[in-house]
Amino acid sequence: MRSNPAAFGTGVAIGTLGGLIGLGGAEFRLPLLISLFKFRGLEAVILNKATSLVVVATALPFRARTVPFDEIGAHWPIIVNLLAGSLVGAYAGAAWATRLKSETLYKIIAALLVVIAGVLLLAHDTEAGGVPPLTGVYLVVAGVVAGFVIGVVASLLGVAGGEFLIPTLILMFAADVKLAGSLSLAVSLPTILVGFARYSRDQSFAVLHANWPFMLAMAAGSVIGTFAGGLLLGIVPNAILLPGLAAILVISAVKVWRHE
Repeated sequence: MRSNPAAFGTGVAIGTLGGLIGLGGAEFRLPLLISLFKFRGLEAVILNKATSLVVVATALPFRARTVPFDEIGAHWPIIVNLLAGSLVGAYAGAAWATRLKSETLYKIIAALLVVIAGVLLLAHDTEAGGVPPLTGVYLVVAGVVAGFVIGVVASLLGVAGGEFLIPTLILMFAADVKLAGSLSLAVSLPTILVGFARYSRDQSFAVLHANWPFMLAMAAGSVIGTFAGGLLLGIVPNAILLPGLAAILVISAVKVWRHE
């Protein structure tokens, strides 16, 4: 099943799902890498993170017409606030992942997939509140703590973290949902790179060298799918989409939990 066409087709399908809800699709890619393509836990996480890096790097230009780069730059304090925690969290999460047994990592991945399903249902479609619930030093501290937790989760799952960053930006910083999507990408990109830097210390990149044609095929399909999903966004109602995607994540979590 590790053929390049299968990787490309899977990438397109997952990228389309992710594009529909403003994510890179890593949440749906990870359980397939484990269950369908039979990669081991840590190998799947690293391949997923590499593919996520490609998707995140290309998603920002895709969104530039709707959310210009100067608008993103105008909110640099929010980006710095979350990065202060997420970079440390990404490094710590990668360190923990390399020390965990595969069976333990599968259980953690499955539990986090269920949490993501809940976040998609309860918080992803929440509109900006207008005024942040916290201000001053309290908001800064809360942003650092939230960033740290998101960085850890992103490294453990090999995801960009947008499924947690977007609700955090909306609920904690009162950002507009479209702006929140682009700000989350700006935070995700350096967070992924830091996670990669930590993984490289344990020579975990061997899986990328051994499977680079597979990864590039999946990354290319993911980018195409993300672009297509963005075009379809106005057609599929969230009332149908979000519960369906949450159900897929829960089913995937069950499969990963039972993986041997």
